[in-house]
Amino acid sequence: MRPLLQIALDQTDLISALKVVDKIKDHVDIVEAGTILCVSEGIRVIRILRALCPKKIIVCDLKVADAGEVLARQAFDAGATFMTVVCAAPLATMLKAKEVADAHQGEIQVELFGNWTFEDAASWVKAGIRQAIYHRGRDAQASGQGWSQADLDKMKKLSDLGVELSITGGVTPDSLETFRDINAKAFIAGRAISDTPDPAASADEFRQQIARLWK
Repeated sequence: MRPLLQIALDQTDLISALKVVDKIKDHVDIVEAGTILCVSEGIRVIRILRALCPKKIIVCDLKVADAGEVLARQAFDAGATFMTVVCAAPLATMLKAKEVADAHQGEIQVELFGNWTFEDAASWVKAGIRQAIYHRGRDAQASGQGWSQADLDKMKKLSDLGVELSITGGVTPDSLETFRDINAKAFIAGRAISDTPDPAASADEFRQQIARLWK
């Protein structure tokens, strides 16, 4: 499948985020309420995004570590399609969240931060959780950390386990070729789209590059 394009809304206030949504909602496949936005504005963000983008995949990026059922119920009742949990969360937390996601025909995504193992990934897949986000964090980007062959090897191994990967962390149209041999579900961009003079044109540049590389 051709990878999808996801916009990460990591603004600190709703008005700024909605200005971006107004410009790009017809130019992306997935709209994400980022962690910063969710913390700043609460779960109402999901309800508003669902109302504005009724046919889009909506991601609630809560990065859940505990209380999986309670937080998932809030996210999916509000209209989320996917919700994120951190890889360090207990499997029991993930499974409780998944029960709620299943009842809403949604899915759980595991954020791969810090220490995790392929045995962990295999246990997620066995439990029916098949999505993960391979994440180069904001702080890692700021320190100059780039994508390495080790990252690509891990992505390939995760794909071989049956994990559907979304890739994020300073992704640009020019960098997409780096991931040409990876079975990517989506590429997630934030500032590379929202902080440009023409966010719609920037999103279209991503989509054109994706179409060229994944024919």
